[in-house]
Amino acid sequence: MASRISSSGLDRFRAAAERHVADDNVPGLVALVAVGDQVHVEALGHLAIGGPLVARDSLFRIASTTKPITGAATLALAGEGLIDLDEPVDRLLPELADRRVLRRMDGPVDDTVPAARPVTARDLATFTFGFGMVLDMFMAPRPWPIEGAVSALELGALGPPDPARPHGPDVWIAGLGLLPLMAQPGERWMYNTGAQVLGVLLARAAGQSYGEVLRTRIFEPLGMTDTAFWTREPERLAEAYQPTPGGLEVWDRPDGRWSRPPAFEDGAAGLVSTVDDLLAFARMLLRGGHPVLSAEAAAAMRTDQLTPAQKAHGGIGPEFFRGQSWSFCQAVRSDGSFGWDGGLGTSWLVDPARDLIVIAATQRMFESPALPQVHRDLQAAAYTALE
Repeated sequence: MASRISSSGLDRFRAAAERHVADDNVPGLVALVAVGDQVHVEALGHLAIGGPLVARDSLFRIASTTKPITGAATLALAGEGLIDLDEPVDRLLPELADRRVLRRMDGPVDDTVPAARPVTARDLATFTFGFGMVLDMFMAPRPWPIEGAVSALELGALGPPDPARPHGPDVWIAGLGLLPLMAQPGERWMYNTGAQVLGVLLARAAGQSYGEVLRTRIFEPLGMTDTAFWTREPERLAEAYQPTPGGLEVWDRPDGRWSRPPAFEDGAAGLVSTVDDLLAFARMLLRGGHPVLSAEAAAAMRTDQLTPAQKAHGGIGPEFFRGQSWSFCQAVRSDGSFGWDGGLGTSWLVDPARDLIVIAATQRMFESPALPQVHRDLQAAAYTALE
């Protein structure tokens, strides 16, 4: 018999959400649990402290929950024959041809060796192309030279999302092309930047802006009418808060950086969305990919794509690869579940074995790579709610 959510389980799910909603903790949230066709949503608290109430269709900055959508778009264009996952990206991204690689990741940017091979789209989608965030970077006593070079070029490749970044995609990729890779292509997993590069690659492959690629290949087919790189309805967008020792501080207002079209449409962390749009995306992957992906591509999104050697250096935390690995722009876990979270306050978990989807959207930024307690509690409550 298929799983169902019990009425007592729904009470526990609501209680798990209510425990965290407060002006000094999580001012507001929308939490969704779905099993099969059964969907339950809790919308609690306020979009901003002292502001309007949260609604089911409230908008949130989903940050890195953008990444699985970019992964799906990559496989969609591969299915159209516009890209080949194993072809060097040089044809569409000549800026990344003839790469040099740092001799040491923390060394001078001019101390390099030639790349052993070209970068491929598969490298980008699996975050193994040789550039991105690594744990060692955050543990270092002082910034690495490559971090300073990225900052000087205003690329935003090693930090939080920022739609106010001044460069369009052509200038952005040209800037990245001035820098060496941090590791050899295919050598190790490195976070974030691969999805940003994919946005540029897919736009050039389709002859459209990246926003148009997502609209035509993902959003319109799935009815994701509220997902985009900016919103014309800032009154629906939650205020973004950053926790500090003195309490929550405003990081971005509804009429701030996501209220106008960005110069650079960030495939790693740029989207705003709603829980129902993310539900539609999750159901597409659960139900064989139609009408966005082939069944084979949908299955690939749920399958580990890394080698043991690529995982050997760790991820963005000492336990990152314990019980999980990486597919195309999202985590896949040893129990068969998959998903990815957004550091501005969202989590997105899909469990095919139970036909379960759990989505939480808040406006409180994460304080570490670990999933915040509110998201852990909601996911645990969702599992215990199953009959």
